[in-house]
Amino acid sequence: MTSPSVAVHNSLKEKLAAGGLATCMSVRLVPSNDIILIAKSAGFDAVYVDLEHASFSLETVGRISTAALAANLACLVRVGHNDQISQVLDGGAVGVIVPNIRTAAAARQAVIAAKYPPGGKRGASAGLPHFGYRSVPPATAMPALDAATMVVLQIESVEGLTNIDAIAAVDGVDMLLIGTNDLLADMNLAGQFEHQRVRDAYVRAIAACRKAALPLGIGGLSARIELVAAFVEMGARFISVGSDIGFLMGAAQTRQAEFAALHRPLSSSETVGRTG
Repeated sequence: MTSPSVAVHNSLKEKLAAGGLATCMSVRLVPSNDIILIAKSAGFDAVYVDLEHASFSLETVGRISTAALAANLACLVRVGHNDQISQVLDGGAVGVIVPNIRTAAAARQAVIAAKYPPGGKRGASAGLPHFGYRSVPPATAMPALDAATMVVLQIESVEGLTNIDAIAAVDGVDMLLIGTNDLLADMNLAGQFEHQRVRDAYVRAIAACRKAALPLGIGGLSARIELVAAFVEMGARFISVGSDIGFLMGAAQTRQAEFAALHRPLSSSETVGRTG
C-alpha cells in the first residue's frame, strides 16, 4: 500500500512560476467558507483574507483557509503583524501578505516568521490541514510546507520604494505587492492615481522584481483598468481585483439603479381618485 502524498499545492505560486497572470479577490466582509466557492466559480486564482483591515477571528480565517485547500484555490492571509504569521499558516493558508515593508531587515523578519529552520524560525506543529490533519514526519512536512508557502511583501511607502531592490533581494521573498493607495498617501498625493509618480513607482518596482526574478503584484487599482493594463504590459503578474465588499456593493447599486430607472411620473388620469 502506497503512502498518501504529502505534497502541498499552491496553485497561485505554480501559475506565477509558469509566467501566468493571476487574479485575486480580497475577503473583508463574508465570514463564511462559502466565499471560497464563489471565488472559485468566478474564476479567481486566489483569495486573500484581510486581517489588517477586517475584524475576523483566527477561527474564521482557519475555516476559510481549509475550505480553500479542499477547493484547490490558493488562500493567502494579509496579517496585521508578524505574530499572526505562523498561526494563519498553521490554520491552512498557503501564504501571507505582510503590509508596509520598508526595509530589507523588515522583509527578512517576515520570512523568518513564515519559514521553518534553517531559513526561518517558524515553529513545528503536527496534524496540519494541509495534510488532511494526518501526522507527517517533520523532516517531510517542513520542506513541503516551505515549498508551497508564499511570502508576499507590500510596498506602501516612499521608504519602501527607495529600498525596493534590497527588499526584493531578500532570500525567501516570493512576490512584492504595491499598495497604491497607501503609497500615494505617503507621497501626499492621496487619490491622484494618474500622477506620474505612480507610473514611476511601478516602473521601479517592476525593474526590481525582474532583477530578483520575482513577480510584482498590483493593489488598489481595481477601478482603473487602463492603468492596470499598462502595468501588466510592463510586466506585473498579479492583480488584486477587489474585495467582497466592493463586489456586493457594486452589484447592489447597479441592480437598484436599473430598477429605479423604471419609474415614471403618473399621468393625471392615473392619479384620479388617489387623493383623499
